Amino acid sequence: MSPKKPKKPKMKTNRAAAKRFKKTGTGLVVFSPEGHRHGLSNKSRKHNRKLKASRTMVKGDAQRVARLIPYL
Repeated sequence: MSPKKPKKPKMKTNRAAAKRFKKTGTGLVVFSPEGHRHGLSNKSRKHNRKLKASRTMVKGDAQRVARLIPYL
């Protein structure tokens, strides 16, 4: 019987980040822009249409988010 190696602690996922960001198959971080939850009648239709679309994150910010969501 071999001696047991101590296990490394698991990293914890930041749950707030996990709800806001997703990773694509190619590894890009996708998010939905803020401002599309309530108060939509005060915004123009054109503005609301633009808020529907999800966006990809720039490389520097994506690296910071990747630390928060290691297992996604």
